[in-house]
Amino acid sequence: MLYDLITRFGLEYISPFNLFRYITFRAGAACFTAFFLSLWIGPYIIAKLHKIQRDGQPIRALGPERHIKEKAGTPTMGGIMMLFTLTFSTLLWSDLSNGFMWIMLFVTLGFGLIGFFDDYQKLAKRNTDGLSKRTRLGGEFLISAVAAFGLQAITPPDIANHIALPFFQNLMIPLGYFFPIFGMVVIAGFGNAVNFTDGLDGLAIVPVVIAFLVFALIAYLVGNAVFAKYLFLHFVPQTGELGIFCAAIIGAGLGFLWFNAPPASVFMGDTGSLALGGALGAVAVAVKHEFVLCIVGGLFVVETLSVIIQVAWYKRTKTRVFLMAPLHHHFEKKGLSESKIVIRFWIVAIMLGLIGLATLKLR
Repeated sequence: MLYDLITRFGLEYISPFNLFRYITFRAGAACFTAFFLSLWIGPYIIAKLHKIQRDGQPIRALGPERHIKEKAGTPTMGGIMMLFTLTFSTLLWSDLSNGFMWIMLFVTLGFGLIGFFDDYQKLAKRNTDGLSKRTRLGGEFLISAVAAFGLQAITPPDIANHIALPFFQNLMIPLGYFFPIFGMVVIAGFGNAVNFTDGLDGLAIVPVVIAFLVFALIAYLVGNAVFAKYLFLHFVPQTGELGIFCAAIIGAGLGFLWFNAPPASVFMGDTGSLALGGALGAVAVAVKHEFVLCIVGGLFVVETLSVIIQVAWYKRTKTRVFLMAPLHHHFEKKGLSESKIVIRFWIVAIMLGLIGLATLKLR
């Protein structure tokens, strides 16, 4: 919004308005805006959620026993706070003529809406069932498909239907008509992967922030012809602006962590986890770094695989591979404290983020 106003009146070359020409400046401003806005409105939103929900988020009866005692009464739907702050910050600091930004907001808010209805159903029924799997997945795949086709349409034709491989210089694999299906699976898949990871105070939000920090840099490099050529990356015009979107999510995520730090005052719920995961998948598809996302977001991948393995193995043998799935609950059942699990998972996320960054140079 500010960028568009400044360029409309031709002020972008006049100091100090010339700062708005730089994505790095606007990304930093977006991050700080989302963070401080979260601190400002957070107490009000949490108080409202407390008042409306009363008994807070329903706790899974078959989960770790201490959750029923320690987390009972904690409100959910804290993702509303993040959705508001990241949307406001993105619209305030980004170039509104950039099609990539609108697709990112479409996915984020669309997945957030599905998560909101899922959380609402859980609160209304006072159980952990929520929306039916068919309804939820149907909505996710519909939004993901629209986004994938949209990204295909605004990406240059020579790379629109291609995916890139890490560690190889300018190597891209053409998928043709299958690209939208691939993009749809990545977006919906990571939406659910982050959702599976969100089970302990602060567990999901820090790896999400780390992943978006990595992809803010990737988007900036891929969207810059000079840097892309130097690093042997494929150049995707206008994706540099996605660095502002990623920065807004980082600020919103850190602001949410302020209230979600143990013991959590609020949970993000599916409203937040689905939205953040979907946004992460959409950014990766836009910048053609889907496989790097599997490295950077490896923690989310492992958490999802633990659920798939547990369900498949139990249906086949009636026995369990893990004491409980997702994986973080397995470690809880083994007696590890919540803080130790969360911090160790953060460490893993940091290391995976560094490996993901290394792929930009190791080609």
